Amino acid sequence: MSISMGAKTSIILRLKLEKELVSFGKIASIISEVGGDIIAIDVIQEGKTFTIRDITVNITDYGLGDRLVSIVKEISGVHVINVSDRTFLMHLGGKIETVPKMPIKNRDDLSRVYTPEVARVCKAIQEKSSRAHSLTIKRNTVAVVSDGSAVLGLGNIGPEAAMPVMEGKAMLFKQLAGVDAFPICLATQDTEEIIRIVKALAPTFGGINLEDIASPKCFEIEQRLSQELDIPVFHDDQHGTAVVALAGLINAVKLVGKDLADCKVVVCGIGAAGIACTKMLLAAGVRDVIGVDREGAIVATRRYENSFWNWYAAHTNPRRLEGSLSEVIKGADIFIGVSGPGVLKVEDIQSMAPDPIVFAMANPVPEIAPDQAEPYVRVMATGRSDYPNQINNVLCFPGIFRGALDCRASKITEEMKLAAAQAIASVVSDEELSEQYIIPSVFNSRVVEKVREAVIEAAYQSGVARRDRRSTQKEMAKGIAAKENAFSFSM
Repeated sequence: MSISMGAKTSIILRLKLEKELVSFGKIASIISEVGGDIIAIDVIQEGKTFTIRDITVNITDYGLGDRLVSIVKEISGVHVINVSDRTFLMHLGGKIETVPKMPIKNRDDLSRVYTPEVARVCKAIQEKSSRAHSLTIKRNTVAVVSDGSAVLGLGNIGPEAAMPVMEGKAMLFKQLAGVDAFPICLATQDTEEIIRIVKALAPTFGGINLEDIASPKCFEIEQRLSQELDIPVFHDDQHGTAVVALAGLINAVKLVGKDLADCKVVVCGIGAAGIACTKMLLAAGVRDVIGVDREGAIVATRRYENSFWNWYAAHTNPRRLEGSLSEVIKGADIFIGVSGPGVLKVEDIQSMAPDPIVFAMANPVPEIAPDQAEPYVRVMATGRSDYPNQINNVLCFPGIFRGALDCRASKITEEMKLAAAQAIASVVSDEELSEQYIIPSVFNSRVVEKVREAVIEAAYQSGVARRDRRSTQKEMAKGIAAKENAFSFSM
């Protein structure tokens, strides 16, 4: 996705110039003609016949950068050694590291952290395996697991290419909630093998965050792991999206004066996120949900090859509506899109009920452009950061896992997810609530703590919290361990 026109970013071109064939002045002139703005020049190496320079160029979008590089490559006497930008530089060597909690300064320290004293700790855990939660990193560590089969909007790009996303997620876990997370990208896309590997890794971790695993296998993987492991398993692409979307809807319907339970909701795109969003809506009391995919409305009068669609048909669309999106959206109060670009038309919005609410969450290009929809909607939300009301999973997963780890939950229940959605919504006060602000910013420092508290309470109510309640309450009173390192922005 290109950056917005008018915005500024920069690229760095490392060029080897043959002095007899080309001058730097010619390069500078061509860069300027293409539309680049040279802001820095660094000489890396100077020889008798050549010079190597880093040229930093301001550009308005990455498409311009690609064109600039292509033109420079065609100049006789120029060799493009490397092209980078601030994003690539940030990823050099990866974005995370392992840091010891204390230094090893002498033999005495060494004997305690390793041999021979560590054997006493090992024996204590052998006698009672639950001690691993307090005596090892299991207490505060989550595995971010992917097979690279459905990464962002890029599709099946494989485990190596998925790593930067998983590293980024680990950074967010740590900075926002003090959770130590580690990316694990698997060189297999076989359902049974993924389940087997994650189960084998589970003793190390206090929770499993499944990420960017394609539908429909993601359903079975999460379901099986949740049943067969005694630690929380959470597929963020499903439930993170659903929790944050519900939080936004809670505030959106409050703003327009409607009762969510009475709304007609159309969900477009019945994959992992669409099914999870629907389950959350049903759990929140919504009765009239219609799911639409490429084949049209999903309805109980038909049978589908996808078993999850058969479940969906049995639990939604009570009036058995059939037809395309344009047909079933008539009179709808809410549209939720987790599908693809351009599927929602202005005419569709115009046929909705008064004060329509549109959550067009396809990324990077939503189901309808916000600028196009704005004259016809009351509340608009997308998955993008360059428009108001971003439905971003970052609002959900750090606080959910922080709470689950703190009360040592064995799983994440529907009650915990509902509590998380209500907590996120509560961060936006009645005074702050507006069409442009129905969901808090991902940088709002109150979100994680609110979600954490709500999730812990729901875990005890659900009977899945295994830690003594008084111990958890004492830790809650101290606040998040890493709070001092979290974002501090004036809200």
